[in-house]
Amino acid sequence: MKQDNIGIAVVGAGRIGTLRARLASKHPSVGYLAISDKDPARAKALAEQAGADRHSGSNEDVIADPRVTAVIVSTPEQEHTEPILQALRLKKPVLVEKPIGFSLSDADRILTTLYETKGDLRVGYSRRYKECFLRAKEQMVHGRLGQVVGGLARVYNSRAQTFAILKRDPHATPVLDVLTYYVDLMCWFLEGNRPVEVVARGQHGIFKAAGYSAHDATWAIVTFADGAVVNFGISYALPAQFPTQGQSDRVELLGTEGTMLIDDDHKEHLLFSEKGVPHPYVPGHNLQMAFLGSNSAGDWAMGDFCGSLGNETRAWLDHLATGAPTVHTTPEQARVNLETTIAIERAVATGKPVRLPLET
Repeated sequence: MKQDNIGIAVVGAGRIGTLRARLASKHPSVGYLAISDKDPARAKALAEQAGADRHSGSNEDVIADPRVTAVIVSTPEQEHTEPILQALRLKKPVLVEKPIGFSLSDADRILTTLYETKGDLRVGYSRRYKECFLRAKEQMVHGRLGQVVGGLARVYNSRAQTFAILKRDPHATPVLDVLTYYVDLMCWFLEGNRPVEVVARGQHGIFKAAGYSAHDATWAIVTFADGAVVNFGISYALPAQFPTQGQSDRVELLGTEGTMLIDDDHKEHLLFSEKGVPHPYVPGHNLQMAFLGSNSAGDWAMGDFCGSLGNETRAWLDHLATGAPTVHTTPEQARVNLETTIAIERAVATGKPVRLPLET
């Protein structure tokens, strides 16, 4: 059924919550917008910026607001579970940032409640909404690669952004916080073919010296149920002045009847400025040279937001308004993504192969 007066609650007024709120405020079907954050001042500031109708320091009160019909959960990763459960019990659709949680037990609590309430939950893996990956999925749907036998997904970023992430949440390692995007992408491309084994190695150095458990580089080989092998790699320890403003990545798919190579490093749009280019994620950090378009979420340009997070948010709001299907990650797939990244870190820690599914 079409809706033209959707009420949105944005729970969490950080960087992504700010983007989601501003995008929601521009959507023609959104008639009510509420913002909450445990820091009331931050909720108030975002509400003023987005033109919201309400702001609060209580997530619970805003989710329960009868004028709210759907909820965006953009709290820190460790605080996803309770807002999701509350919204589902109130029969309100939810879009939550990835990962679904940092523990399989929390993911299972969410799935149990989802099934009991027959609710609607999608997980924000915005890489799916980047144009190059949407085009890639279209080719997979048409079967133009044949059977995928192997592949690669690797992503780089600078240590400046990693330190900002770890300062926010020391548990948000590059594997759990970022490589999960590429696990999701590969599982989406190889839909119906789930990971069954992980072998991985990592190297400590820069982050360990700073007091964190994150590895400077992690490489994993993941075997899928039909025997396909995919190499996942991440290094978020590049020098602080490396030109990327977010994820610089490359994805490759090798099939029996075709090959697809996706270069998403963003070297094709280079800006050098002696005035400096503000980093979109790290306050006060300027780059003289920047790969434009590498900001993972996207960019504001000429008064509108372009990029994967904008596409993803608008698709979810369109779904609420019209019932149109979307390619958002399902909670079941989000659990597989979480389980696989946990297995990668476990394989690094033990030096041994890890079988999936994990025992819980």
